[in-house]
Amino acid sequence: MEKIAIIDLGSNSARLVIANILDGGYFVVVDELKEPVRLAQDMEIDGFLRPLRVAQTIKTLRTFRTLYESHGVDKVFAYATAAVRHAKNQKSFVDEVQTSCGIKLTVLSQEEEAMFVYQGVINSMDVPKGLIVDIGGGSVKMIYYNRRVLIAQDTLPFGAVTLSEKFAKSGTPEERADAIERYVTEHLQKLDWLRNLDPETQLIGVGGSIRNLGRISRRLKKYPLDMAHNYHIPFSEFDTIYDTIKPLEFDKTSRIRGLSSARADIFPAALSTIAAIRNYTEFSEIIIGGAGLREGAMFRYSCPTVAEKPISDILGHSIYTLLHHFNANIAHAEHVFDISMQLFRQLKVLHKLPRPYVKILRVASMLHDIGSALKFYDHHKHSMYVIWNSNLYGIPQKDLVVAGIVAACHAKDGFETLDLGRYASMLTEEDFDAIKKLGVIVRIAECFDRSCGGVITGLSCDVLGDSVILKTKTNGDCTLEIKDAMGALPEFRKAFRKNLEIL
Repeated sequence: MEKIAIIDLGSNSARLVIANILDGGYFVVVDELKEPVRLAQDMEIDGFLRPLRVAQTIKTLRTFRTLYESHGVDKVFAYATAAVRHAKNQKSFVDEVQTSCGIKLTVLSQEEEAMFVYQGVINSMDVPKGLIVDIGGGSVKMIYYNRRVLIAQDTLPFGAVTLSEKFAKSGTPEERADAIERYVTEHLQKLDWLRNLDPETQLIGVGGSIRNLGRISRRLKKYPLDMAHNYHIPFSEFDTIYDTIKPLEFDKTSRIRGLSSARADIFPAALSTIAAIRNYTEFSEIIIGGAGLREGAMFRYSCPTVAEKPISDILGHSIYTLLHHFNANIAHAEHVFDISMQLFRQLKVLHKLPRPYVKILRVASMLHDIGSALKFYDHHKHSMYVIWNSNLYGIPQKDLVVAGIVAACHAKDGFETLDLGRYASMLTEEDFDAIKKLGVIVRIAECFDRSCGGVITGLSCDVLGDSVILKTKTNGDCTLEIKDAMGALPEFRKAFRKNLEIL
């Protein structure tokens, strides 16, 4: 196993991510560190990085080096973006970083930076057509793709830091916000391709300010999951947050729950940028993307083929990342999923669940045993917890919650033993009905591979009156499997209102 470090030196903050590279094209983050550096601050005066900002950055990078060396990383990739790219003293700064920190900085072009961000998003989100907006400290990247093919990209020459400085003396907070909106709109009007977006395009927001917006939204409505990735914010809700923050002076803005203190002074400018984009386009919501430049770099290193073609099965790749990370029995997980799908199709006339539930079933069946990595006893509950906190790519957050509960139902009386707590608020009666049906499907499928030998290869179900006759196809002795599955008959009867006979 290889270990790498990724340094993302942005205009507002510097981030270090350390990841294990697993066989098969997977990666798992094992540590990270973020520090504010504000490299773009005061650059508009003469185009030079300021000595104080350079000193802070050098100090931060030395700290990063101490941390990644303690992890024993094999390779370090350090990327600098807008502030360094535009700095007149770029070369002297890069040389000083090399001399003082022993870190070789690669200064990304606009196109290279956009490609990293695009690859981070496209390989982590199941959004076929999207406009990615990455609001940094010194630039705003806008990337349009259709059917997972990059169509156009531009980088606006300002970000949350530089906009905050440029309009710092433009009257009241509301007047500053309006001035920023007008300024951003002027630049949007220069992007011809922005007028011709596919009507099905969805808006994806990337970057620290966007993630802060999501955190504020979740706290306001007491959302049970503290997960940034794939969190949706309707623009009606955005308007409420923006209208509340827009007139506030800094001392009040800094007290907003969920807002990072290091970002409080530049957050209003980021919101004004989003507002300008919303007003210029016709999006109804913004989706928070938790993967960007750093994840793009990790995808490219761990799975080099993404440089030519995006990962086709985002959810599958994410599931297998967890299975490899926890050293799970992959053959067993795949067989349980296969049997689960056979049951799902055979029982469709009874459960009547639509196609989207297949994603939930896939996650629950393949990760039903993942909690055993923590402890075998009550592993069904541990599996639920791991799934809930897995940040799996390619699946909506609510479906992730449902999948965790379904996985926990593979144990006897699993559903009755669960303390769903605050997560229950996300679910409807229809969801609970689906959970019980999918849960018993996963339980029977897991029983049918109890010896992990794949002895039950197929099945067929006949619905006859009040009974379901389940016939198995085998390639060996399946006594243990049939005996174990018999224990699920009461749950089957509760979920499907039918008696189950296994032959």
